[in-house]
Amino acid sequence: MKRFRTISNFKKRVLIVDDEDINRQILGNMLSETYDVDFACDGKEAWERLNEDGSDYSLILSDLLMPVMDGFELIEKVKADPVLKAVPIIVITSDKESEVRSIKLGAADFIKKPFGMPDVILARCERIIELYEDNTIIRSAEKDHVTGLYTRDLFFEYVRQIEVHQKTLDMDCLVFNIDHFHLVNEMYGRETGDAILKKVADTITEVMEEHASLACRTEGDSFYLYCEHQEKYEALMDRITEMVGSDQGPAKIRLRAGVYQDADLSLDPETMFDRAKLACDRIKGDYTVTVAYYNKELYQKAIYQEHLIENIDQSIEDEDFKVYFQPKYDITGDTPKLRSAEALIRWNHPELGMISPGEFIPLFESNGLIQKVDNFVWNKAASCIREWKDKYGYSVPVSVNVSRIDIFDSKLEEKLQNILKNNGITEKDLMLEITESAYSDNADSLTEVANRLRDRGFMIEMDDFGSGYSSLNMITTLPIDVLKLDMKFVRNMEKDEKSLKLVELIIGIAGFLDVPVVAEGVETESQLLKLKKMGCQVIQGYYFSRPVPASEFEEFIKKECV
Repeated sequence: MKRFRTISNFKKRVLIVDDEDINRQILGNMLSETYDVDFACDGKEAWERLNEDGSDYSLILSDLLMPVMDGFELIEKVKADPVLKAVPIIVITSDKESEVRSIKLGAADFIKKPFGMPDVILARCERIIELYEDNTIIRSAEKDHVTGLYTRDLFFEYVRQIEVHQKTLDMDCLVFNIDHFHLVNEMYGRETGDAILKKVADTITEVMEEHASLACRTEGDSFYLYCEHQEKYEALMDRITEMVGSDQGPAKIRLRAGVYQDADLSLDPETMFDRAKLACDRIKGDYTVTVAYYNKELYQKAIYQEHLIENIDQSIEDEDFKVYFQPKYDITGDTPKLRSAEALIRWNHPELGMISPGEFIPLFESNGLIQKVDNFVWNKAASCIREWKDKYGYSVPVSVNVSRIDIFDSKLEEKLQNILKNNGITEKDLMLEITESAYSDNADSLTEVANRLRDRGFMIEMDDFGSGYSSLNMITTLPIDVLKLDMKFVRNMEKDEKSLKLVELIIGIAGFLDVPVVAEGVETESQLLKLKKMGCQVIQGYYFSRPVPASEFEEFIKKECV
């Protein structure tokens, strides 16, 4: 920074304020080669110059004893002004008592009368300007420009200092987050979004005024709070939510908080707040809870999940992931006939044993790693289809899952085409299952991708149909070839009249659209017969078989070849 100051071609402006002309001339001669110098004969004239349009002074040198407005009053007015207070003031005086008073009022330094060596005075002016410029830069860097709270880095530095000097305090770490804040910016504009962020920051500061606390804004719509321990935070959260929501107009927002209580001060601040964030993320999308507390169970779950994330690549390479197949049978004739299969992933972890898909699939969907699993399944399924064709001369189409992450992959079609080419199979052999949640995320994009895939010859299956609110709207806009009836309806249809009616309704709608229905989760002959009577064409479930490895699935193919 100093090097840039030295080589700059522009001169900074200095204002000299003194009622004696000779003093103004002497100081002006000392400083004029280095600075652009302006003059005022008293505090009133100086104040007028300071408030002129375009005035941008880097330093004020002011006498104290002047008519109209003295130097003391000038210092007070400058330091009370929100803009001018950043301009340093050097007092010109020979009165030591006045020196002390002026320093207390906010003066940065003083120069004694009569004036001493010019080089010393110039050096002191340069040093004061440099110090104030550095302080201004530091102050601007330490505060978030939208909320006025500390920036993340400075916040953590202050937390470290508190840990060093206040080791006996019990402290809590809180993370606040605004749900779906990006929608506020999109719907109401960034100005409204910034106003909401400022309101949240001001409210947190206000409600924590009586407590020893420190706050910052981080990651756009998240806030960190480090404060003295409290037993419960629900009442505090309710108060913050009420105050924030009182004047936001149509832009309604929801705040949630994660709390790490009695923080372990031997941990670094980043780790402590990661624990609070972990609790905050746990209630994302849960509108029944606003505060979540970090605990040992949550920590163990986080460690477990992190272990799974770290192991995914090695497990794919070592083929710890296994692809199982569950047969689907056509029941329209007198004898059920093998029609196709669904590929399902299993993970036989070398340390943890068999891991339920219900544990790792949602985890990998949340962080995008599901693409790696899906690609593994697609390649293994295609390889088995090819092997069965070569071994038995029998074609078994296999359904594979296409997650919502895959849908937005620009190389999805290229990947699928390469898999078909490498295994010598066709689009009819590899059917693509899409879940309703992918439609809910982005209906237009999913429809566009599904149309392109169907144009290439792929069959699109809608998995878990009926499990979400958008089902009926979905089948009117999304190009699909097969509806898969959610298994919860099948399981309940013999004991719940509503579930039975819904199954009849869905099969009726599918018939109207001329789309076959696959019923999942069929376990009894009674269920099969009821579904067949309703017009369901294809059955999948434990009645025929659980999901089995490829080698066991071959037994179903052999029976068809007899």
